[in-house]
Amino acid sequence: MLSTPERNQEPMWLVIVRLLRWHKPEGRLILMIPALWAVFLAASGKPPLPLVGVIVLGTLATSAAGCVVNDLWDRDIDPQVERTRDRPLASRALSIKVGIAVGIVALACAAVLAYYLNPLSFWLSVAAVPVILLYPGAKRVFPVPQLVLSIAWGFGVLISWSAVTHNLSQPTWILWGATVLWTLGFDTVYALSDKEDDRRIGVNSSALFFGDRAPAAIGIFFAGTILLLAWLGIAIALHFPFWISLALATIGWAWQSLRLRKKDIPNSAYGEMFRQNVWIGFILLAGMIIGSL
Repeated sequence: MLSTPERNQEPMWLVIVRLLRWHKPEGRLILMIPALWAVFLAASGKPPLPLVGVIVLGTLATSAAGCVVNDLWDRDIDPQVERTRDRPLASRALSIKVGIAVGIVALACAAVLAYYLNPLSFWLSVAAVPVILLYPGAKRVFPVPQLVLSIAWGFGVLISWSAVTHNLSQPTWILWGATVLWTLGFDTVYALSDKEDDRRIGVNSSALFFGDRAPAAIGIFFAGTILLLAWLGIAIALHFPFWISLALATIGWAWQSLRLRKKDIPNSAYGEMFRQNVWIGFILLAGMIIGSL
């Protein structure tokens, strides 16, 4: 955490980098992964490189916009949470006007990139915007706001798959379901680190909703992800490398599920498990690419 003098000396561009969370790449990568799953699977492992570039840049722009929207919603809540009190809008290192301007630029960049895609993908991108804008408010009124985030994550699959095929088929929806369940799993893990702060402030989270059953719920979400990915592998006839990657992912998720059942887990462990899911996602991506060829 930066001290007040250090914050005052911080250049504006670096404050904006922190606002967009670009100093924490795991959160940007974990949004990118399902979109990359979709574009490579839909193209049988060989998507056009310009399209991959658009998907990568599009997820970065969308993630940036989502971070700004989240921080604008939570600028009066974040100062009450240890993990978030140093965020630029919470600490008043940036004004609300600057935050809104940065958010508009990020959304505009995402819109320009979406325009490169076909009409179906473009309108799916438009449909994702309300979900992104309303997700931060969901924690105030909806008992499992992580489900809203998971649906937002799922749009990356729909947009990327349709960008290749110009349609949404059964395999698309199987991958969408796997992405929603995976996101519910890893974001509930992440929510466990803020459980006490969220309870004190009075906002909702899946960690609070499931309570002592949260480890079991996370295990079910990961198990559902495995089953849907296996169904997808059969449906589109993925080769042996995919099944190796799925086996490795299964081991990783099983280990996390068992660890979560232990008592007195340090708070830092939840962030570690979140970051491990980035690696699991990339292992699966490698298996999907090689297994599609």
